[in-house]
Amino acid sequence: MKQFQPIKALLLIVMILFCTTSCSKEDISSSGEMSSISVNLKSTVGELNNVFIDIEAVQLRVKPDENSTNTWMSLQTINQGSHNTNDITEGSELVLVNDFQINSIHIYEIRLVLGENNFINLNNVLYNLEITDLGNSKPSNLLETELIANRFYDFIIEIDIDRSVSINENENMMILNPKLYTEIRQFQY
Repeated sequence: MKQFQPIKALLLIVMILFCTTSCSKEDISSSGEMSSISVNLKSTVGELNNVFIDIEAVQLRVKPDENSTNTWMSLQTINQGSHNTNDITEGSELVLVNDFQINSIHIYEIRLVLGENNFINLNNVLYNLEITDLGNSKPSNLLETELIANRFYDFIIEIDIDRSVSINENENMMILNPKLYTEIRQFQY
């Protein structure tokens, strides 16, 4: 039996070392420099209703110079297409980005990229909302925020529909120039 004493001691030392130096899956994943982002869109309730906006993408400006290459980062946008702003009011926001993993970096701006299928339904007649000539196909908000590693960020973009839609009588057209407000909520994993 005395011949097994050194082996027992060696096994005990190995087990103690293994237990004190091992780490869990959560320890490994939380040691990264990643943050998680979700983006929701909601509209204010006002006089105008049945306004449809065509959402193509959500982007973040991650470089200070707007004109440099790779300034805008596209997020994995879900629920693309035309959506009635009446359906995305308080409590029923539209999820645009869900749990997108991003390096913890400085964010300068967030923007929506709108498509061409924007319109308003007035008395059962559809009117196109112009965004290319006089409107804004890429409305944005300044954020100036630093993403912290191992945090979840919930961006809530609110569009004020009554202030966003106007009529240009000279050109005889309706214009969509979205007025956005962005709220950021931060949670720790």
